Amino acid sequence: QVQLQESGPGLVKASQTISLTCTVTGDSLTTAAHGWTWIRQFPGKGVQWMGQIDPIGKTFYSPSLQSRISISRDTSKNQYTLQLNSVTPEDTAEYYCVRTYTFKPDYWGQGAQVTVSS
Repeated sequence: QVQLQESGPGLVKASQTISLTCTVTGDSLTTAAHGWTWIRQFPGKGVQWMGQIDPIGKTFYSPSLQSRISISRDTSKNQYTLQLNSVTPEDTAEYYCVRTYTFKPDYWGQGAQVTVSS
């Protein structure tokens, strides 16, 4: 059974960095055709694909976040991490780590609420 679990601070001050870790069990970050993604849902329910790291460690980012986002991984721990810099209250959202198979989401974490205070 594939499971993803987000962890990290739930409250971040404006101008600081959101840092979230996704721990994966039941699969490997290096499995071919699987992508490891971050998606967020805003309070108004809008959803944004943020970025992804692929099985060989190559990253892809949303153009709108390119200057502020970094996704990395630790294959020894089977974890991947999101860092979003220079945050504002508009970055307040529920953050999900998601596995994709041939680019289609198939397993989701339970989500991590992150609030950015001004």
